Amino acid sequence: MALTKTQERPSLSIVRKLDATPAKVWRAITEPEMLKKWMAPSDDFKIPVAEAELRVGGRYHIVMHAPDGEVHDVSGAYREVVANKKLVYSWAWKSTPERVSIVTIELRAAGNGTELTLKHEQFADSEARDHHQHGWTGCLARLEKAVA
Repeated sequence: MALTKTQERPSLSIVRKLDATPAKVWRAITEPEMLKKWMAPSDDFKIPVAEAELRVGGRYHIVMHAPDGEVHDVSGAYREVVANKKLVYSWAWKSTPERVSIVTIELRAAGNGTELTLKHEQFADSEARDHHQHGWTGCLARLEKAVA
């Protein structure tokens, strides 16, 4: 019997040092009003919808309005919730619901701040990964300001 290797799908990983406690960063990544302050790639985006039912199996939904009028609508379900330490959730755009990927955010106390590690895995292709790399880089820069 031949063994088949599962095709590895593209992923990304970003590490950021934030000048805030893990508890403050946790609130920023889980509370809807805080998500509205940073969960878009740049300041000229508007975030009219940010909903989060923070529990395993609970759902979240975020809508971002780009300056060009394009609407970016993402949602998913929480898979793992460890307060102030780890958050894992599925990620699917309304425009491509069949393309489900997985986001893992881990928080670790580091001096007076927090080291945040974001992994986004199971992209459909490298182009999707590259777009998300750009988007997450902008989001995390805004998160840094939101928790300062």
